[in-house]
Amino acid sequence: MPTHVSAEAHGDERGALLAFLEAQRGGLRRSVLGLTDEQAARKPSASELSLSGLLKHVAEVELNWLETARQVPQTVVRGMDNWHLGFELEGAETVASILAAWEETARRTEEFIKGLPDLNATFPLPEAPWFPPKAEQSMRWLVLHLIEEVARHAGHADIIRESLDGKTAFALVDEERAAQA
Repeated sequence: MPTHVSAEAHGDERGALLAFLEAQRGGLRRSVLGLTDEQAARKPSASELSLSGLLKHVAEVELNWLETARQVPQTVVRGMDNWHLGFELEGAETVASILAAWEETARRTEEFIKGLPDLNATFPLPEAPWFPPKAEQSMRWLVLHLIEEVARHAGHADIIRESLDGKTAFALVDEERAAQA
């Protein structure tokens, strides 16, 4: 991991989990640093993945899990007929618009998690062949699953970005820090 992650305070499990989630989000955000929408849409490997597609996918996944945990209807519904659209920018979508939407989702996720009385609270998993019937998971599981999901795709993004222009995660951290200075 190219950045150090600190919990908000000693013993603050919620803060630590959210800090690790944000660190992984940062890795994905940095993967498009300095790229045009066209560059971010390139697929430089045998994979069908692009950086913009990964951003869109992860933003949708986080939104869907947040809505599942809150037990509200899904804003974005993907099925066999439109699954591929979760990995492609459509119409007026841009890297900037996806990042802005994801930033809002991240804010809502953190607000939701911080507002819970207990991370042991549960929510029902959706009906799906890969979940046990009538399964419930804790809010702690939710945050850990989001960390897992984002980290997996941040690793994909590292490979794609390095394939595009040779820049590694460490170089992008340096660029981001220089831009903020």
